[in-house]
Amino acid sequence: MKRHPKIIAATVAAFAAVLFATLPARAATAFNVEVSGSGPAVILIPGLASSGDVWQGTVEHLCGPRQCHVLTLAGFAGQAAIEGELLPQVERQLADYIAANKLGKPVVIGHSLGGFVAMKLAAGHPDKVGKLVIIDSLPALGATQVPSVTADQLRQMAAAARERMLSGDDATLAASQRKTVMSMATKPADVDRIVGWGQRSDRKAVAGAMYELLATDMRDDIARIQAPTLVLGTWIAYKDYAPRAAIEGVYRTQYAKLPGVQVEIADSARHFIMYDDPAWMYDRIDRFLK
Repeated sequence: MKRHPKIIAATVAAFAAVLFATLPARAATAFNVEVSGSGPAVILIPGLASSGDVWQGTVEHLCGPRQCHVLTLAGFAGQAAIEGELLPQVERQLADYIAANKLGKPVVIGHSLGGFVAMKLAAGHPDKVGKLVIIDSLPALGATQVPSVTADQLRQMAAAARERMLSGDDATLAASQRKTVMSMATKPADVDRIVGWGQRSDRKAVAGAMYELLATDMRDDIARIQAPTLVLGTWIAYKDYAPRAAIEGVYRTQYAKLPGVQVEIADSARHFIMYDDPAWMYDRIDRFLK
C-alpha cells in the first residue's frame, strides 16, 4: 500500500511529461465542443492531453435519447492553447456555456483531469450539474502519498513536476512515452491513439494543467457538490504494489466528504476504462442515470 500513491502520482506525471509537442499559443476559448444527438444534455470532459474522441464509444452508447456535448480542452490534441491558468477558465466558461445554451442541469462525465474539472464545476456551480460521473480521478491527487500534506507542500511538489515537464528534452521524453501509456491502456491501437493526441498537445498547456491538478486539494470542497455522484476507479495496473481493497480505500477516503457518493472499482480495466472495459463502464453509468 505504501507504494501505491507514489505510483499513481509518478505515472500521471510521467504521462503528462511525455505526451506533448510544443505548439504556438493563440487566442482561443478554454475548450472546443462537438454536439450530437437530442434530448437531455450530457457533457463529457476528457483527461490530460486527450481529445474528446476518447468518448466516441460512450457517445454512441449514450446519445440518441440524449444530447452529448463533447469537450476538448485548450492546448490538448491540437486545440489552440490559451494564456493563464486553464482549469479555472474551463470551469467558468463551462458554467456560462450551460446557461447560454439552456442545458438545465446536465449530466457531467469526466475522465482523469476531466473528472477533476467536473468536480470543480459541480462544487463551484452546484446549480449547473444534475448528475456527476467521475472516471478514475481523485479530489487531491497530490495528497495520495501523504494525506496530511499542506497547501504549500502541494504547490512545491506541483512546481517541481511542472519544471520537469518543461525542461525534459524531446528524445528522453519520447523514449519513455510508450511505456508510460501502456500502463494506462491495454490494446496497442488505443495506446497509439493516446500517444498521438499527446504529440499534438502543447507542452506548456499540459505542464500548467498538471501543476493545477497536483497543487489543488478539493477534499473539503467536494462537500459543496449537490449532484448525485458516481466514481469509477481502477486498480489492476497497481496489483503488484497494493491489493484491491487498499486501492479502493484511497478512493473512499478521498471522497469521504461527498455526501452519498457511490464508488465502484473496475477489476480488469486500466486508467482508460472506456477503452479497456467499456461494457463495465456503460453498465455502471446506465444504472446510475436510471
